[in-house]
Order: sequence, then C-alpha cells, then structure tokens
Amino acid sequence: MEFFHEPNIDFLGKKWYFIAFSLIFSVAGVLSMLFWHGIPQGIDFRGGTLVYVRYTHHPNVNGVRTQLDRVGLHNFRIQPLLNSNDLLIDLSLKETSEQELDRGKTQIINALETSAPAAKQDLNNASVLAISSYLMSKDPLHLGTDAQQRYAQIAQAMANYRDKSKGGVLGSFDELKGVADPTVVASLQDGFFLSDFGVYQVEIVGPQVGSQLKKQAGLATLYSLAGMLVYLAFRFEWIYGVAAVITVFHDTLITVGAFSLMNKDISLTVIAAILTLIGYSNNDTIVVFDRIRENLKLMRREKLADIVNRSINQTLSRTILTAGLTFLTVLALFLFGGEVLHGFSFALVIGILIGTYSSIAIAAPILVAYQDWRTKRTRPTAMVSAGGAARREKAKAKA
Repeated sequence: MEFFHEPNIDFLGKKWYFIAFSLIFSVAGVLSMLFWHGIPQGIDFRGGTLVYVRYTHHPNVNGVRTQLDRVGLHNFRIQPLLNSNDLLIDLSLKETSEQELDRGKTQIINALETSAPAAKQDLNNASVLAISSYLMSKDPLHLGTDAQQRYAQIAQAMANYRDKSKGGVLGSFDELKGVADPTVVASLQDGFFLSDFGVYQVEIVGPQVGSQLKKQAGLATLYSLAGMLVYLAFRFEWIYGVAAVITVFHDTLITVGAFSLMNKDISLTVIAAILTLIGYSNNDTIVVFDRIRENLKLMRREKLADIVNRSINQTLSRTILTAGLTFLTVLALFLFGGEVLHGFSFALVIGILIGTYSSIAIAAPILVAYQDWRTKRTRPTAMVSAGGAARREKAKAKA
C-alpha cells in the first residue's frame, strides 16, 4: 500500500525549518525544566502518599485545598480524576518509615472531615477492626462468648459492601440494612457518622525506594542509548550510530520537556513509555539508514544529499502507514485508557509524532552534514598535494 506514488520532496532543502522547529520545542522544554516546573517527579521517584478520595457529589477542589492548608498540609497536589466525583491527593512526605507515611492518610481524612460530630467515628473511612471493636463493646446482638468472631464477620461484610458495591462511600445507614441486622445498624448510628467522602485507595512509596528507582530508570535509559550506538556502529558506520543517538536524545528531550511544560508527573510507566519510544524511534531511523546504504551502492556518482532525499521519499509511504496506525492506537489509549495509563499514553503520543519526524528531519541531515564537513576538511589537503605534484613535474621538465 502506498500513500504517495514516487514522491519527490526535498526534505534536506527544508532542514533549517526543521532545525528551527526542534530548537523552539527543545529550548522551551529545557527552560521549563530549569526555571519553571522542573522535572515533575511522580510518587515512584520522590516518595510520599497518594490518597484516592471518592465523594458523594462533585467536589470543590478549591475548598479541599483550603481544608488541607488549614491543618498545615502545604506540600500537596490535587488532581481531579476521570470520575467527576473522585480526587487524587498527592502528599509528599520525607519520613522513611511506613508508619509515618501512613500518617499522611490520617491527616488528609481529618482535614476533610470538617463537620465531624464529637466522639463519633466516620463509617466511610473506618477500618474493619474499628467497626468490629465497636460492635464488640456494644454487643447489640447479645452474642456472648461467640461475639468476637461473629462481629468480625459482620464488620467485614459491611466493609466489603461499602468498598466494592458502593465504591468506598456510603450515602445512608439504610444502605446497610440488607447486609447486617437492623439492630446492628441502629447501634452503629450511635457511634458512627457518614461523611460525604471515602478514601478507597492509598499508595505509599518511601523516599529511599524512590531514589533507587530514579537511579535505575536513568541507568536503563543510558544503557539503551549505549546499546543502540554500539549496534549501529557495528551494523553500519559509527556516524550512523552517533546520528541515531542524537536523534533519540532529541526525541527524549522534547518528550520530557512536554511533561515539564504541562506539569505532568513522570512515573515509572512514563519511563517505560520513553524506553518504548527509544526503540520505536531507533527502528524508524534504521529503516531510513538501511535504504540510504542500499542506494549508496546503486547511485555512486550522485551527491549524498540527493541519495538521502531519495531514500527518505522511497520509505515515506511505509513510514506514514506504520506511524499512522501506531499513533491512532496510542491516541485511543490516551483518550479512553483511564487515569492510570494517562502519563504512559501521553508520552507515546508525543514520542511517536516526534520520533517519526526526527527520523526524517534530524537523523538524515546529520549524515549529510558530517559528509560535507569531512569533504571540506580533506579538500585543502588534496589541493596542496596536487599543487606540490605540479611543481615537481615542472621542475623535472626544466631539468
């Protein structure tokens, strides 16, 4: 299948436009990383607590921010999720123990419970142990010696109903009447209240683990670049490997810069997407390089720039077909994949566009620029050698 029939586009003639485009986005990303947003690190790298909160109504983000500020929690981020009633609260903590990190969850819950009745617990955020202990102390069913096991089962059933059937938040005590005895539900109302939110998931990563993950992610990226350089230098020539590594560095810089400009966190899944991008961009670049190598054997008398242009045009249909289908798949993942895959798919959307562009606009011109530089460097030497030979011939003729 071909999108173009024998295209003849002068890509190298437009190289300065390509360079300007790359410089604009690269410099913008670098400025953002240095002076504006930095490199936004996800919880995987910096450590902290992620608290997923579900409300019974659409939450007021500014109101939640004010509540957290009021109790002294200042270093946090609030992100609305795809479900309009859900919020993700990202709290950065520097403690090294899991007990201290778990304190962040408790602080957030206490901050959001603005109208908690005195001496009552929040049933939407109560643990199974808290519910069963309360029932044990009240013993509404008068179970006697069998109370501990029975109330533990009742508490577990109510917690499962709250978390699995109601999404982590109950709207009314009456919802529990189908799960537990009405006497038990009536007893719960004496010691519990229902807030308008429930914490349904908590993720905790210690800063020491985050530091180790950051180091490993950086090493993985560097090893992949080094492996690419060695392979291309062995398979083609060293300049091909250098061109490919510069191209991949260009793609990675623009992708990370886009995350910084958009202030999106870079997590482990984003690093996985960047490594995928490195492989994808490298594959597309190798296709163009391989066609250049084939044409060099067939068109020995032509200029390298003309050979490179023809090679890019010959692979253009294949490039657009492959990149286009991959881009549509990744775009669907970005639009419908959900919050968990949002960073991963965003990196791939940017990466596929930039990776396809750079194979044509960055990698190939580097080869031509190197060849021109080498030609200019060797030409004066050749001219000097030719001049010396002419003078020696004249000297012999006079003799």
